[in-house]
Amino acid sequence: MEKRWRYLSYRIQILYTAVLGFWFLGILGIWIYVVKTRRYLEAAGAWTGVFFACFAFSYFAVYKPYQRIDKNLNLFLMGYTSTGIKEENCIMSPGMEELIKILVRLIESDQLLNANKRQAQYLALQNQINPHFLYNTLDSIRSEAMLEGNDTVAEMTEALATFFRYTISKVENMVTLEEELENAKVYFLIQKHRFEDRVDLEIEYDKEDEFLLRCLLPKLTLQPVVENSIIHGIERKLGSGTIRIVLKCTEKRLIIEINDDGVGMQPEVLERMNHQLNQPVFESIQLSKVKGGIAITNVNNRIHLLFGEEYGMTVYSTPGVGTDTVISLPLITSERQLKRIKE
Repeated sequence: MEKRWRYLSYRIQILYTAVLGFWFLGILGIWIYVVKTRRYLEAAGAWTGVFFACFAFSYFAVYKPYQRIDKNLNLFLMGYTSTGIKEENCIMSPGMEELIKILVRLIESDQLLNANKRQAQYLALQNQINPHFLYNTLDSIRSEAMLEGNDTVAEMTEALATFFRYTISKVENMVTLEEELENAKVYFLIQKHRFEDRVDLEIEYDKEDEFLLRCLLPKLTLQPVVENSIIHGIERKLGSGTIRIVLKCTEKRLIIEINDDGVGMQPEVLERMNHQLNQPVFESIQLSKVKGGIAITNVNNRIHLLFGEEYGMTVYSTPGVGTDTVISLPLITSERQLKRIKE
């Protein structure tokens, strides 16, 4: 019994059997009870209690385990480790359990592990060389520019080196909001030299919400949206424009609004983008390949994979007025909270 309880298919069978049984016994019992006592309210209350008991069982024993399994399988298909699948205390069916065992055995075989280890060592050496070469080259360009008195080129080169250092060298998946904002500022500084006074950046949050800067979020969440606002909003506009990053929070959510007063989007374009953002991860990836919008979709997909479909991005836009991108994330202020959410 204990082994079979691990299988979601077995739980569903029990659920359907219980629902049918409760339905039959409930109808029979209520009919007899009402006929004998004529206590309609007590009968309705008892039937309601049975209904909510079935609902609670189906939610905690079937639906929630299914969500965890589906998330782990999606992460596995995206190339993440198989640890989550192995540790899952509920499996779809005996056939799925055997398939997972075979996949894990293949993935964790000594031959594949050794091959991956050699490849990882090679890539590690390669990644040590390439960034250092890039930073040294940019530093040389900056030094030459300073010697020639070209402060603009020196400043842009320093900003570009800082941006690449954050993007390439910082390997953590999660960073603080303060780090993300600094990276967005560095990227904006590079664009500022290009557009000069045509573009401006503002960051707003209440003083009592300063703790939000310590919140954790996926790396490179803000910069792609800022880039999108500049390229598709401000650049196409006559005159100057402003990008505004507004930080808010609820009891359990971090809300980041990135607003621009650019050209905005036509209703059909906006509808298509939000439709793409609301798709399941794998369908969204296929749509982005066909219709574009890869950077924004990539950010949204990473949020979905890490935290679930209830978080992510929504875009609002009015032609000639501007575009607002709202990013919803769980409010995470510590590694302990992050670990609990991932579980």
